[in-house]
Amino acid sequence: MTAAARLAALDSLPADELCRLAESALSALVDVMNQETTLLRAGHMRQANALTPEKTRLAQDYVGFARSVQRQSLRLSTEAPAAVERLRLGHESLATQMAENLRVLATARMVTEDLLTDVAKIVGQQNKAKTYGRGGAITADATTSARGIAINRAL
Repeated sequence: MTAAARLAALDSLPADELCRLAESALSALVDVMNQETTLLRAGHMRQANALTPEKTRLAQDYVGFARSVQRQSLRLSTEAPAAVERLRLGHESLATQMAENLRVLATARMVTEDLLTDVAKIVGQQNKAKTYGRGGAITADATTSARGIAINRAL
């Protein structure tokens, strides 16, 4: 089936059915994002990362339904106004969940970056030369404190 045929098939669905499918995809996406947020909050990064393929698939499904709903908005608002309102409320729920998810991701990134920076400083301090400077004290060279440690800021 071509992309145009899939779009035409979606657009020709009865109003209630199209809204129901969009609502189902939206609900599943919100649930997966909630699971991911919960895992991230608990520090279970690998388990949260395992949800990425499912989250991606659900997001793609939802976007397809949402675009069809947008294309058919006049027809849907006439034929199924209650279903359209449920979708609007569900979309607000998705926006709220996404904001929370992004906040938790930003916090996890900041904590990870701080942790790696602290480890780099400690490792650098252990590797510095133990010599005395002009004043009779061990000199601290701040430029060598992070040797051998790299921080990936693309998280």
